Amino acid sequence: MSNPDFASKVAIVTGGGSGIGEACAVLLAGRGAQVVIADRDLDAARRVAGEIGDSAAAFGIDVSDPAGCEAMVSRTLDTFGRLDVAVNNAGIGGQQALTGNFPLDNWEKVIAVNLSGVFFSMRAEIPAMLGEGGSIVNMASVLGSVGAVGSVAYVSAKHGVVGMTRTAALEYARQGIRINSVGPGFVETPMLPAGTARVRPWGSSRTPLGRRGTAHEVAELVAFLASDRASNITGSYHLVDGGYTAR
Repeated sequence: MSNPDFASKVAIVTGGGSGIGEACAVLLAGRGAQVVIADRDLDAARRVAGEIGDSAAAFGIDVSDPAGCEAMVSRTLDTFGRLDVAVNNAGIGGQQALTGNFPLDNWEKVIAVNLSGVFFSMRAEIPAMLGEGGSIVNMASVLGSVGAVGSVAYVSAKHGVVGMTRTAALEYARQGIRINSVGPGFVETPMLPAGTARVRPWGSSRTPLGRRGTAHEVAELVAFLASDRASNITGSYHLVDGGYTAR
């Protein structure tokens, strides 16, 4: 028997075609939600939607395009009639370079996807939730609370997501929209080997639990924050880092 947390609710998950986003989409659907899986890789989004079944739909999107985010929400409303939950998870890694010579084009790309993409997504999602209320979970990172040598763009974007989340939460709390952020630590996803392969052993050794996390572990926290069980939680930043920041 599936958990009924999201029965009759509709969710969007950006970056839902793989990794943490896929885990979130599958978990939300398994607990009763109808889910729009939005990803720049439409084939990946279609694969996940196909595995979920009739309660899921795929949408191709570049979250750095505000018009694309508006279209994503419009498609959700046209397909399922409402929007209750949004998981703004889409993100990319960045190049490794010191701040003084960090490539400008990579700075702009990382900020566009990881920071502006969350803003554009919320800007489209919030109006669709007004009146009925809803819950938004923005994917930050453990690097939304600490620094990391050579990752100025990624760190800056993720710190920005935490601040953006807190600001929007204050603005919409009285209108029934809860907005929180999650900070995964070192997690086994496609992004880790693509962007930070050299820190894989280091990430495990620096984590008190002695291992990298899993996408499912992050998705469990996301699902809790998105559910009515977290009805008194908003404006918060929650780490899933194996104790990394406790040092």
